[in-house]
Amino acid sequence: MAKRDYYEVLGTNRNSSADDIKRAYRRMAMKYHPDKNPDDKDAEARFKECAEAYEVLSDPEKRKRYDQFGHDGLRGASMHDYSRVDFNDIGDMFGDMFGDMFGDIFGGRGGGRAAAGRGGGRRAARGYDLETTVELTLEDIANGSEKTIEFTRQDTCQGCSGSGSAKGKTPTTCPTCGGNGQVQRAGLGGFFSMVSTCPKCRGAGQIITNPCKKCKGQGLVAKKRTISVKMPAGVHEGQGVRVGGEGEPGRNGGPRGDLYCYVRVKAHPFLMRDGNDLVATIPISFTQAALGATIDVPTLEGTRQLRVPPGTQHGSVFRIKGQGLVDLRTRRKGDELVRVAVEIPRALTSNQEKLLQAFAETEDKNAMPESKGFFEKLKKHLENDS
Repeated sequence: MAKRDYYEVLGTNRNSSADDIKRAYRRMAMKYHPDKNPDDKDAEARFKECAEAYEVLSDPEKRKRYDQFGHDGLRGASMHDYSRVDFNDIGDMFGDMFGDMFGDIFGGRGGGRAAAGRGGGRRAARGYDLETTVELTLEDIANGSEKTIEFTRQDTCQGCSGSGSAKGKTPTTCPTCGGNGQVQRAGLGGFFSMVSTCPKCRGAGQIITNPCKKCKGQGLVAKKRTISVKMPAGVHEGQGVRVGGEGEPGRNGGPRGDLYCYVRVKAHPFLMRDGNDLVATIPISFTQAALGATIDVPTLEGTRQLRVPPGTQHGSVFRIKGQGLVDLRTRRKGDELVRVAVEIPRALTSNQEKLLQAFAETEDKNAMPESKGFFEKLKKHLENDS
Protein backbone atom coordinates (compact mmCIF):
# COMPACT_ATOMS: atom_id res chain seq x y z
CA MET A 1 0.00 0.00 0.00
CA ALA A 2 1.44 3.39 -1.03
CA LYS A 3 2.49 5.73 1.77
CA ARG A 4 0.68 9.02 2.18
CA ASP A 5 2.49 12.32 1.84
CA TYR A 6 4.08 13.14 5.20
CA TYR A 7 2.87 16.76 5.09
CA GLU A 8 -0.67 15.52 4.46
CA VAL A 9 -0.39 13.11 7.39
CA LEU A 10 0.39 16.00 9.78
CA GLY A 11 -1.95 18.48 8.11
CA THR A 12 0.91 20.84 7.15
CA ASN A 13 2.58 21.91 3.90
CA ARG A 14 6.08 22.31 2.50
CA ASN A 15 6.28 25.93 3.67
CA SER A 16 5.56 25.02 7.30
CA SER A 17 8.25 25.94 9.82
CA ALA A 18 9.84 23.43 12.18
CA ASP A 19 7.69 24.79 15.03
CA ASP A 20 4.53 24.46 12.92
CA ILE A 21 5.37 20.83 12.19
CA LYS A 22 6.11 20.17 15.85
CA ARG A 23 2.78 21.66 16.93
CA ALA A 24 0.89 19.77 14.22
CA TYR A 25 2.48 16.49 15.28
CA ARG A 26 1.64 17.17 18.89
CA ARG A 27 -2.05 17.71 18.03
CA MET A 28 -2.24 14.60 15.85
CA ALA A 29 -0.45 12.42 18.39
CA MET A 30 -2.85 13.50 21.09
CA LYS A 31 -5.82 12.90 18.82
CA TYR A 32 -4.85 9.31 18.00
CA HIS A 33 -3.16 8.37 21.29
CA PRO A 34 -4.23 4.91 22.57
CA ASP A 35 -5.49 6.28 25.88
CA LYS A 36 -8.14 8.23 23.97
CA ASN A 37 -8.78 5.45 21.45
CA PRO A 38 -8.66 2.13 23.31
CA ASP A 39 -8.78 -0.98 21.09
CA ASP A 40 -8.97 1.21 17.96
CA LYS A 41 -6.66 -0.34 15.35
CA ASP A 42 -7.22 2.49 12.89
CA ALA A 43 -6.18 5.08 15.50
CA GLU A 44 -3.13 2.95 16.31
CA ALA A 45 -2.09 2.94 12.66
CA ARG A 46 -2.62 6.70 12.36
CA PHE A 47 -0.62 7.28 15.54
CA LYS A 48 2.35 5.35 14.15
CA GLU A 49 1.97 7.05 10.76
CA CYS A 50 2.22 10.46 12.46
CA ALA A 51 5.32 9.37 14.36
CA GLU A 52 6.99 8.25 11.12
CA ALA A 53 6.10 11.51 9.38
CA TYR A 54 7.48 13.57 12.24
CA GLU A 55 10.72 11.59 12.35
CA VAL A 56 11.38 12.67 8.75
CA LEU A 57 10.07 16.24 8.78
CA SER A 58 11.75 17.15 12.09
CA ASP A 59 15.17 16.17 10.71
CA PRO A 60 16.49 18.93 8.37
CA GLU A 61 18.54 16.52 6.27
CA LYS A 62 15.78 13.91 5.90
CA ARG A 63 13.23 16.63 5.18
CA LYS A 64 15.45 18.07 2.43
CA ARG A 65 15.80 14.64 0.80
CA TYR A 66 12.07 13.99 1.14
CA ASP A 67 11.15 17.37 -0.38
CA GLN A 68 13.41 16.69 -3.35
CA PHE A 69 12.83 13.00 -4.02
CA GLY A 70 9.75 11.98 -2.00
CA HIS A 71 9.66 8.61 -0.24
CA ASP A 72 12.28 7.24 -2.63
CA GLY A 73 14.79 9.74 -1.25
CA LEU A 74 14.63 8.07 2.17
CA ARG A 75 15.75 4.65 0.98
CA GLY A 76 18.87 3.72 2.85
CA ALA A 77 18.25 6.35 5.54
CA SER A 78 18.12 5.24 9.15
CA MET A 79 14.40 4.92 9.94
CA HIS A 80 12.41 3.24 12.69
CA ASP A 81 9.95 0.56 11.61
CA TYR A 82 6.84 1.97 13.27
CA SER A 83 4.65 -0.92 12.14
CA ARG A 84 6.48 -3.08 14.70
CA VAL A 85 6.82 -0.53 17.51
CA ASP A 86 4.47 -0.33 20.49
CA PHE A 87 3.18 2.90 21.98
CA ASN A 88 5.49 2.90 24.99
CA ASP A 89 8.53 2.60 22.73
CA ILE A 90 7.32 5.59 20.70
CA GLY A 91 7.12 7.48 24.00
CA ASP A 92 10.78 6.67 24.64
CA MET A 93 11.80 7.80 21.14
CA PHE A 94 10.02 11.15 21.33
CA GLY A 95 10.23 11.97 25.04
CA ASP A 96 13.47 13.86 24.54
CA MET A 97 12.05 15.80 21.58
CA PHE A 98 9.09 17.21 23.49
CA GLY A 99 10.32 17.14 27.07
CA ASP A 100 8.72 15.49 30.06
CA MET A 101 5.18 16.38 29.00
CA PHE A 102 5.31 14.36 25.79
CA GLY A 103 7.31 11.56 27.32
CA ASP A 104 4.49 11.25 29.81
CA ILE A 105 1.81 11.31 27.12
CA PHE A 106 3.45 8.58 25.09
CA GLY A 107 4.02 6.50 28.20
CA GLY A 108 0.27 6.33 28.79
CA ARG A 109 -1.87 7.69 31.61
CA GLY A 110 -0.22 5.26 33.98
CA GLY A 111 3.11 7.08 33.80
CA GLY A 112 6.07 6.56 31.48
CA ARG A 113 9.44 8.24 31.78
CA ALA A 114 8.09 11.65 32.72
CA ALA A 115 5.93 10.35 35.55
CA ALA A 116 8.46 7.92 36.96
CA GLY A 117 11.50 10.02 36.09
CA ARG A 118 14.81 8.84 34.71
CA GLY A 119 16.12 8.44 38.21
CA GLY A 120 12.98 6.86 39.65
CA GLY A 121 11.40 10.03 41.12
CA ARG A 122 7.86 11.01 40.16
CA ARG A 123 7.81 14.21 38.08
CA ALA A 124 5.09 16.70 37.40
CA ALA A 125 3.37 16.18 34.03
CA ARG A 126 1.36 18.75 32.08
CA GLY A 127 -2.23 17.77 31.25
CA TYR A 128 -3.53 16.93 27.80
CA ASP A 129 -4.61 19.70 25.43
CA LEU A 130 -8.16 19.50 24.05
CA GLU A 131 -9.72 20.56 20.76
CA THR A 132 -13.20 21.73 19.80
CA THR A 133 -14.88 23.41 16.82
CA VAL A 134 -16.58 26.81 16.84
CA GLU A 135 -18.96 27.80 14.04
CA LEU A 136 -18.81 31.49 13.09
CA THR A 137 -20.83 33.56 10.64
CA LEU A 138 -19.23 36.16 8.37
CA GLU A 139 -20.80 38.78 10.63
CA ASP A 140 -18.98 37.22 13.60
CA ILE A 141 -15.71 37.33 11.68
CA ALA A 142 -16.26 40.93 10.58
CA ASN A 143 -16.89 42.29 14.07
CA GLY A 144 -15.35 39.75 16.42
CA SER A 145 -17.61 37.80 18.75
CA GLU A 146 -17.90 36.06 22.09
CA LYS A 147 -19.07 32.46 21.91
CA THR A 148 -20.30 30.07 24.56
CA ILE A 149 -18.39 26.79 24.28
CA GLU A 150 -19.61 23.53 25.78
CA PHE A 151 -17.27 20.56 25.95
CA THR A 152 -16.45 17.49 28.02
CA ARG A 153 -13.06 16.98 29.62
CA GLN A 154 -11.47 14.62 32.10
CA ASP A 155 -11.30 16.26 35.53
CA THR A 156 -9.87 15.26 38.88
CA CYS A 157 -12.14 12.80 40.65
CA GLN A 158 -13.56 14.41 43.79
CA GLY A 159 -14.14 11.00 45.39
CA CYS A 160 -10.42 10.23 45.64
CA SER A 161 -8.86 13.66 44.91
CA GLY A 162 -7.24 12.16 41.85
CA SER A 163 -5.32 9.38 43.61
CA GLY A 164 -7.39 6.59 42.06
CA SER A 165 -7.60 4.78 45.40
CA ALA A 166 -10.71 4.35 47.52
CA LYS A 167 -11.15 6.80 50.40
CA GLY A 168 -8.71 6.01 53.20
CA LYS A 169 -6.64 3.70 51.00
CA THR A 170 -3.26 4.35 49.36
CA PRO A 171 -1.53 2.77 46.36
CA THR A 172 1.11 0.10 47.00
CA THR A 173 4.62 -0.01 45.61
CA CYS A 174 4.86 -1.99 42.38
CA PRO A 175 6.54 -5.33 43.16
CA THR A 176 7.91 -5.70 39.63
CA CYS A 177 9.94 -2.47 39.44
CA GLY A 178 10.21 -1.67 43.15
CA GLY A 179 8.64 1.73 42.60
CA ASN A 180 11.10 2.88 39.92
CA GLY A 181 8.64 2.67 37.04
CA GLN A 182 11.27 0.98 34.87
CA VAL A 183 12.69 -2.50 34.53
CA GLN A 184 16.08 -3.62 33.30
CA ARG A 185 16.58 -6.73 31.19
CA ALA A 186 19.69 -8.43 29.92
CA GLY A 187 20.29 -8.13 26.18
CA LEU A 188 21.71 -10.56 23.62
CA GLY A 189 24.55 -12.64 25.08
CA GLY A 190 24.38 -10.75 28.34
CA PHE A 191 26.63 -7.98 27.03
CA PHE A 192 23.98 -5.26 27.02
CA SER A 193 21.10 -4.32 29.26
CA MET A 194 17.80 -2.78 28.18
CA VAL A 195 15.70 -0.40 30.27
CA SER A 196 12.00 -0.12 29.50
CA THR A 197 8.75 1.01 31.10
CA CYS A 198 7.50 -1.41 33.73
CA PRO A 199 4.71 -3.52 32.17
CA LYS A 200 3.01 -4.03 35.54
CA CYS A 201 2.47 -0.42 36.62
CA ARG A 202 3.13 1.23 33.20
CA GLY A 203 5.77 3.47 34.74
CA ALA A 204 3.77 4.78 37.70
CA GLY A 205 5.84 2.91 40.28
CA GLN A 206 2.64 2.19 42.19
CA ILE A 207 -0.34 -0.13 41.87
CA ILE A 208 -3.88 0.71 42.95
CA THR A 209 -5.18 -2.29 44.86
CA ASN A 210 -8.36 -0.66 46.18
CA PRO A 211 -9.69 1.50 43.33
CA CYS A 212 -12.09 4.37 43.83
CA LYS A 213 -15.59 3.30 42.82
CA LYS A 214 -16.40 6.65 41.24
CA CYS A 215 -13.47 6.78 38.80
CA LYS A 216 -12.59 3.04 38.84
CA GLY A 217 -8.99 3.80 39.76
CA GLN A 218 -8.33 6.29 36.97
CA GLY A 219 -8.24 9.37 39.19
CA LEU A 220 -10.23 11.22 36.54
CA VAL A 221 -13.90 11.47 35.59
CA ALA A 222 -15.61 13.02 32.55
CA LYS A 223 -17.23 16.40 33.27
CA LYS A 224 -19.10 18.87 31.12
CA ARG A 225 -17.84 22.43 31.10
CA THR A 226 -19.18 25.69 29.66
CA ILE A 227 -16.97 28.72 29.06
CA SER A 228 -17.09 31.98 27.10
CA VAL A 229 -14.42 32.50 24.43
CA LYS A 230 -13.62 35.72 22.57
CA MET A 231 -13.08 35.12 18.85
CA PRO A 232 -11.07 37.94 17.24
CA ALA A 233 -12.23 39.73 14.08
CA GLY A 234 -10.62 38.47 10.88
CA VAL A 235 -10.06 34.81 11.81
CA HIS A 236 -10.00 32.30 8.95
CA GLU A 237 -11.45 28.83 8.44
CA GLY A 238 -9.37 26.27 10.35
CA GLN A 239 -7.53 28.76 12.55
CA GLY A 240 -7.44 27.99 16.26
CA VAL A 241 -7.89 30.20 19.31
CA ARG A 242 -6.06 28.94 22.40
CA VAL A 243 -7.73 29.14 25.79
CA GLY A 244 -5.03 28.57 28.40
CA GLY A 245 -5.63 26.20 31.28
CA GLU A 246 -8.91 24.74 30.01
CA GLY A 247 -7.48 21.36 29.07
CA GLU A 248 -7.20 18.29 31.25
CA PRO A 249 -5.48 18.39 34.67
CA GLY A 250 -1.80 17.62 35.05
CA ARG A 251 -0.39 14.97 37.35
CA ASN A 252 1.86 15.24 40.36
CA GLY A 253 1.30 19.00 40.53
CA GLY A 254 1.68 19.59 36.79
CA PRO A 255 -0.31 22.38 35.08
CA ARG A 256 -3.49 21.90 33.09
CA GLY A 257 -3.38 21.62 29.32
CA ASP A 258 -5.04 24.14 27.00
CA LEU A 259 -8.19 24.18 24.90
CA TYR A 260 -7.88 24.94 21.17
CA CYS A 261 -11.03 26.28 19.49
CA TYR A 262 -10.84 25.74 15.72
CA VAL A 263 -12.95 27.92 13.44
CA ARG A 264 -15.54 26.63 11.00
CA VAL A 265 -17.24 29.30 8.86
CA LYS A 266 -20.98 29.04 8.25
CA ALA A 267 -22.03 29.59 4.64
CA HIS A 268 -23.62 32.98 3.90
CA PRO A 269 -26.68 33.09 1.60
CA PHE A 270 -25.20 35.84 -0.64
CA LEU A 271 -21.53 36.39 0.17
CA MET A 272 -18.37 34.31 -0.21
CA ARG A 273 -14.98 35.03 1.32
CA ASP A 274 -11.87 35.56 -0.78
CA GLY A 275 -9.02 36.41 1.58
CA ASN A 276 -10.18 39.61 3.26
CA ASP A 277 -12.55 40.46 0.40
CA LEU A 278 -16.18 39.42 0.07
CA VAL A 279 -17.68 38.37 -3.26
CA ALA A 280 -21.35 38.68 -4.26
CA THR A 281 -22.93 37.59 -7.55
CA ILE A 282 -25.96 39.71 -8.45
CA PRO A 283 -28.35 38.85 -11.33
CA ILE A 284 -29.47 41.73 -13.61
CA SER A 285 -31.65 41.79 -16.71
CA PHE A 286 -30.19 42.36 -20.19
CA THR A 287 -32.06 45.67 -20.37
CA GLN A 288 -30.46 46.81 -17.10
CA ALA A 289 -27.07 45.81 -18.48
CA ALA A 290 -27.69 47.64 -21.75
CA LEU A 291 -29.33 50.79 -20.38
CA GLY A 292 -27.68 50.98 -16.97
CA ALA A 293 -29.43 50.73 -13.62
CA THR A 294 -29.12 51.15 -9.86
CA ILE A 295 -29.26 47.78 -8.08
CA ASP A 296 -29.44 46.66 -4.45
CA VAL A 297 -26.39 44.78 -3.21
CA PRO A 298 -26.29 42.76 0.06
CA THR A 299 -23.39 43.59 2.43
CA LEU A 300 -22.61 42.60 6.01
CA GLU A 301 -23.93 46.02 7.07
CA GLY A 302 -27.25 45.74 5.20
CA THR A 303 -28.34 46.50 1.64
CA ARG A 304 -26.33 49.03 -0.36
CA GLN A 305 -27.08 50.58 -3.76
CA LEU A 306 -24.67 50.21 -6.69
CA ARG A 307 -24.82 52.02 -10.02
CA VAL A 308 -24.35 49.72 -13.03
CA PRO A 309 -23.31 51.78 -16.08
CA PRO A 310 -24.90 51.35 -19.54
CA GLY A 311 -23.29 48.64 -21.66
CA THR A 312 -22.26 46.47 -18.70
CA GLN A 313 -21.15 43.01 -19.82
CA HIS A 314 -21.95 39.67 -18.22
CA GLY A 315 -19.34 38.86 -15.56
CA SER A 316 -18.25 42.47 -14.99
CA VAL A 317 -16.96 43.09 -11.47
CA PHE A 318 -17.47 46.23 -9.41
CA ARG A 319 -15.62 47.05 -6.18
CA ILE A 320 -17.16 48.57 -3.04
CA LYS A 321 -14.30 49.84 -0.89
CA GLY A 322 -14.10 48.91 2.77
CA GLN A 323 -17.01 46.47 2.79
CA GLY A 324 -14.87 43.36 3.29
CA LEU A 325 -13.36 41.72 6.38
CA VAL A 326 -10.66 43.08 8.66
CA ASP A 327 -7.15 41.63 8.37
CA LEU A 328 -6.22 39.72 11.52
CA ARG A 329 -2.74 41.28 11.64
CA THR A 330 -2.84 44.67 9.91
CA ARG A 331 -6.47 45.49 10.91
CA ARG A 332 -7.07 46.85 7.40
CA LYS A 333 -10.43 46.15 5.81
CA GLY A 334 -10.91 44.36 2.52
CA ASP A 335 -13.48 45.24 -0.15
CA GLU A 336 -16.68 43.73 -1.50
CA LEU A 337 -16.51 42.56 -5.11
CA VAL A 338 -19.83 42.55 -6.94
CA ARG A 339 -20.02 40.33 -10.04
CA VAL A 340 -23.05 40.87 -12.26
CA ALA A 341 -24.69 37.96 -14.07
CA VAL A 342 -26.82 39.04 -17.04
CA GLU A 343 -29.99 36.94 -17.25
CA ILE A 344 -31.79 36.28 -20.54
CA PRO A 345 -35.58 35.78 -20.34
CA ARG A 346 -36.68 32.23 -21.14
CA ALA A 347 -40.07 33.29 -22.51
CA LEU A 348 -41.18 36.47 -24.30
CA THR A 349 -44.60 37.90 -24.99
CA SER A 350 -45.51 38.54 -28.62
CA ASN A 351 -45.12 42.28 -28.05
CA GLN A 352 -41.62 41.78 -26.57
CA GLU A 353 -40.63 39.62 -29.53
CA LYS A 354 -41.73 42.33 -31.97
CA LEU A 355 -39.79 44.99 -30.08
CA LEU A 356 -36.64 42.85 -30.03
CA GLN A 357 -36.96 42.00 -33.72
CA ALA A 358 -37.23 45.69 -34.48
CA PHE A 359 -34.18 46.32 -32.33
CA ALA A 360 -32.26 43.54 -34.06
CA GLU A 361 -32.83 45.20 -37.43
CA THR A 362 -31.19 48.36 -36.14
CA GLU A 363 -28.21 46.68 -34.48
CA ASP A 364 -24.81 48.11 -35.38
CA LYS A 365 -22.16 45.42 -35.21
CA ASN A 366 -19.51 48.12 -34.91
CA ALA A 367 -21.04 48.99 -31.53
CA MET A 368 -20.12 45.49 -30.31
CA PRO A 369 -16.31 45.27 -30.75
CA GLU A 370 -15.98 41.95 -28.96
CA SER A 371 -18.45 40.25 -31.31
CA LYS A 372 -16.89 41.93 -34.33
CA GLY A 373 -13.42 40.78 -33.32
CA PHE A 374 -14.65 37.20 -32.78
CA PHE A 375 -16.28 36.90 -36.20
CA GLU A 376 -13.25 38.42 -37.95
CA LYS A 377 -11.01 35.80 -36.31
CA LEU A 378 -13.45 33.04 -37.24
CA LYS A 379 -13.51 34.21 -40.88
CA LYS A 380 -9.69 34.19 -41.12
CA HIS A 381 -9.55 30.76 -39.50
CA LEU A 382 -12.00 29.30 -42.06
CA GLU A 383 -10.10 30.91 -44.95
CA ASN A 384 -6.82 29.37 -43.76
CA ASP A 385 -8.41 25.91 -43.53
CA SER A 386 -9.89 26.05 -47.03
